[in-house]
Amino acid sequence: MEMLNKRILEDCETVSNEIIKVSSFMDHRLDLKLLEEIGKEFRNRFDDIADKVNMILTVEASGIAVAAFTAKYFDYAPMVFAWKENPNKLKEGYYFTDISNIADRTLTAICIEKKFLGSEHRCLIIDDILAKGEDVLGLAHICKEAGAEILGAGIVIEKEFQEGGKKLRARGIRVEPLAVVEKIEKGVICLKE
Repeated sequence: MEMLNKRILEDCETVSNEIIKVSSFMDHRLDLKLLEEIGKEFRNRFDDIADKVNMILTVEASGIAVAAFTAKYFDYAPMVFAWKENPNKLKEGYYFTDISNIADRTLTAICIEKKFLGSEHRCLIIDDILAKGEDVLGLAHICKEAGAEILGAGIVIEKEFQEGGKKLRARGIRVEPLAVVEKIEKGVICLKE
């Protein structure tokens, strides 16, 4: 997706050879025109299953805007995001699992209220950045617990060198990235052609 690739190369900041910041267009500051195009592109990529999708899932916070714009192109399917929560605060009535956070190397619980996810749901997972696959795997775990079906994972930026996509594909999850970062070398982002 040319518009996205351009923004990555021009506006992304690198924190290390592992972490990129998308705060200038998809996180802290939102480029609504770009998000609109991302939503359309996910609809194109998942056109073959679009009529089956009845739930869009993501993890807070950066995935929320992308998922909301995507839901519009899936006939305004409900969009649910998993909260990041301290596991000690969790109450009954939630599905939850732990995920690892690559940025600060901590373990975080994510949760979804049981009343919002069940066996009748056929889900498209949307994630802003795929590194090691923790967010998607966490949502997959919650879906399995709820009896919901995962139809695929739409990824805005896949960091291929961190092998999350490889891990998800090996588990049978369809992964559709819009941009793929092959590596980050000395602060330079190298995109896959």
